[in-house]
Amino acid sequence: MSAEPRINDRIRVPEVRLVGPSGEQVGIVPLAKALELAQEYDLDLVEVAANARPPVCKLMDYGKFKYESAMKAREARKNQAHTVIKEMKLRPKIDPHDYDTKKGHVVRFLKQGDKVKITIMFRGREQSRPELGYRLLQRLAEDVADLGFVESNPKQDGRNMIMVLGPHKKKTEAMAEARQAQEARKADAKANPGKSQNAAESDHVEDTEAEAEAPAEASAEA
Repeated sequence: MSAEPRINDRIRVPEVRLVGPSGEQVGIVPLAKALELAQEYDLDLVEVAANARPPVCKLMDYGKFKYESAMKAREARKNQAHTVIKEMKLRPKIDPHDYDTKKGHVVRFLKQGDKVKITIMFRGREQSRPELGYRLLQRLAEDVADLGFVESNPKQDGRNMIMVLGPHKKKTEAMAEARQAQEARKADAKANPGKSQNAAESDHVEDTEAEAEAPAEASAEA
């Protein structure tokens, strides 16, 4: 069945409860009278509550109504937050520089409102020292505690140990802040063309490095 409401001569009832163009209640009128008023106002008679007795109809510009509804739905989809789980892989004996680099990626993911799956990979004799991985995960969780929380506690999964961090900030909030920052950069770009060019190049280099380390499903080995 079509989801489209019945309009004008497609409405097949003897009388309707009519609502005017501004939302005013006209009352119960014969269908013929409602159609006549629609012609006078140069509007459509649209059935908005088919199951009512009698059905409720409203005088409106149906084409404009459909367009505005489509725009609202499009904007809702645009602002819809999709939960994304990034993944960062570390070794239990990771060196300080690599740890700081990977922690930086985790910080960025949490700021974006994404969850992060942290995987500690054990090899060879390291498998007999699970406490190394546990301590590393605890350290990372403490280092990013202002941005995220432990959603799934560390647990052993074969040769790996896994922990999931959830962001304190909702995805929708992160998206809104990102849009505001982008608008601020655009405004700054107009005021300071040279400065904005250097900043854009710097951002591009940083993003490229991050993508090389942690792509879409954000996987990085130490």
